[in-house]
Amino acid sequence: MSQSRHEERQQRLKEKVDARIEAAQIERGIIIIFTGNGKGKTTAAFGTVCRAIGHGKKAAVVQFIKGSWDNGERELLEPLGAPFFVMSTGFTWETQNKETDTLACLETWHHAKRLLSDPQYDLVVLDELTYMVSYHYLGLDDVIQALLDRPANQSVIITGRGCHRDLINLADTVTEMRPVKHAFDVGIKAQKGIDW
Repeated sequence: MSQSRHEERQQRLKEKVDARIEAAQIERGIIIIFTGNGKGKTTAAFGTVCRAIGHGKKAAVVQFIKGSWDNGERELLEPLGAPFFVMSTGFTWETQNKETDTLACLETWHHAKRLLSDPQYDLVVLDELTYMVSYHYLGLDDVIQALLDRPANQSVIITGRGCHRDLINLADTVTEMRPVKHAFDVGIKAQKGIDW
């Protein structure tokens, strides 16, 4: 391709991008969902938390399912002012007790609702929330209402597999992680600093 044709193509691309940027003038918080069976949903959420904190924004994290296990993200972000609220029972498939898991979930959800009503937080992450809805530990209507009632400029990230279609319809941005390969499938152990 000649230099002049390349420049013409790049100029057309620039004009399209510039037009889209010009058309996007609404300023408000958004709902982002990272779902799907692939690895990287929580990692993507924490990347956004790092970005927000790096820009002087205030972020908070609510983790369902993860429990009290070692958490590199928490070690990094909590000293930077990002509070963490973690469901005490950990992985629900380990406890296998719906009653205690439901109570732990509701206690954690109480913290989430408080954050979702606090305008000082620019970003709230609800990590693994999708499981709480699909396991019926949390009512879908309660979750949707809390999201709708949040401060206008607050953004929320929801992670987890099998996201309910009503949450997907409510969201502004949805990314589905699709597995292609995973080291665990061939027996490679999860690694500190990479997988958790």
